[in-house]
Amino acid sequence: MRINSNPALCNFTRRFISTALLVVLAKVLPDWLSAAEPIRPNIIVILADDQGYADLGVQGQVKDIRTPNLDALAASGVRCTAGYDTAPQCSPSRAGLLTGRYQQRFGFDTIPDCPLPLEETTLANRLHSAGYTCGMVGKWHLDPNPTSKKWMAENMPDMAGKPRNQIRIPQWALLKYSAGNRGFQEYFQGETEHYWANFDLAGKPLAPGGQWVDTKGQYRIDVKTAAALAFLQRNRSHPFFLYLAYMAPHTPLDATKKYLDRFPGPMPTRRRYALAMMSAMDDGVGKVMARLREYGLETNTLVFYTSDNGAPLHHLRDSPVNTDMSGWDGSLNDPWIGEKGMLLDGGIHVPFLMRWPGVLPAGKVYAQPVSTLDIAATSVSVAGLLHDEKLDGVDLIPFLAGKAAGAPHESLFWRFWDQAAVRSGQWKYLQAGNAGQFLFDLSTDEHEKRNLIEAHPEIAKRLQAEVTAWSKQMKPPGLPDRPLNVQEAPWYEQYLGLQPKLKVKLLPNPEE
Repeated sequence: MRINSNPALCNFTRRFISTALLVVLAKVLPDWLSAAEPIRPNIIVILADDQGYADLGVQGQVKDIRTPNLDALAASGVRCTAGYDTAPQCSPSRAGLLTGRYQQRFGFDTIPDCPLPLEETTLANRLHSAGYTCGMVGKWHLDPNPTSKKWMAENMPDMAGKPRNQIRIPQWALLKYSAGNRGFQEYFQGETEHYWANFDLAGKPLAPGGQWVDTKGQYRIDVKTAAALAFLQRNRSHPFFLYLAYMAPHTPLDATKKYLDRFPGPMPTRRRYALAMMSAMDDGVGKVMARLREYGLETNTLVFYTSDNGAPLHHLRDSPVNTDMSGWDGSLNDPWIGEKGMLLDGGIHVPFLMRWPGVLPAGKVYAQPVSTLDIAATSVSVAGLLHDEKLDGVDLIPFLAGKAAGAPHESLFWRFWDQAAVRSGQWKYLQAGNAGQFLFDLSTDEHEKRNLIEAHPEIAKRLQAEVTAWSKQMKPPGLPDRPLNVQEAPWYEQYLGLQPKLKVKLLPNPEE
């Protein structure tokens, strides 16, 4: 084939190709990102476990917390003061974050609804299709567990009727729903001492399909940090997505002398352990950021930091740290009322930080409501993927960068156990089973301490209609219309003075 050497024709051809390429890029890239700017940043999502809103120093709520690295992350990025998760409980919240969809769309309201359905597309699936290497470190909690009665009835009927302490989920079932089969090419998955991994803490490859790694004698938070650093070392030369899910300050409370010694003086023992665990996690964040700087990746990495739900308070009982696994984890939700398991803000209003130098402004405080659903939508956008209408989140970059007006969401919705809620602007409507309805003005100092439903019945009616219409699209459809269960009822009596009738059936603990 002879190539035409006519200079004019060659110049025309080059201009035509360049113009065509720009047209294609304009259709693929989000509006806020021009073709001249870097695309496909690395993405890191760091998730705390049961950390309340108060427990970042930069929040200014408590004086005993020490989080210099997270405070620095906020100072060099954006701190969202109205960040919400999708559930006041671990597994459904993580399902929403990793799919970018309300987890009720696929019937995942609570822990017993595990595992995450195989037909659901995860953020890792999406980013891998865009050329990312996806890594998962830490707590997964989206596989089958002894409370997964529906899944067991369909897949392990011989186990379905046994007491929970006699149920054993086989390894084949756990691996089928593990991170390695949900879009993550590299993983160091585990909670305390035992991890299923295909690379070790030195960054060396293990069995391609994974193998057990025993870290007995090593501190669980430091282990996850080391695994994250190993992943970065292995993947620094190409786009990566790292999901770093610490198990802190979730019970069992556990800390080494190094971290405990940072918090001397009189205080509840559980608070001291939580502070130490969050300090260890903060150290880990600092090491991750230092490694990015070392590799020259800091300016081309988008970092998220948030928590899966608020802290369990349980009247702040200071029981021994090696007991009461469902008790207070030592963290605090101030200034919000409520706790893990509730749709009051104490259960769902969490720390939320984002950082991307050169794209997001440094030191910005953003007050409009945002959601962990937005993590997937934002990541898909910055990776250059086309928007998927199945995603319920919003690309936050234009809003945080000041290039989009208004709020990212008209409304955010929740349904959990016997509760349902919607937040729209300053207003939040909450339905507590069939025992009570509440309307709160979140822009006031009274926040959720005063029920305004009689003063503004028209607003309550509008929001009730919104959450009802939303719930009809979920699986199963509809709002809960039954008494609060035996865990919810005392909470609503404690925080809101509600004295409802109880549902007789005892539900599993919020987290096991």
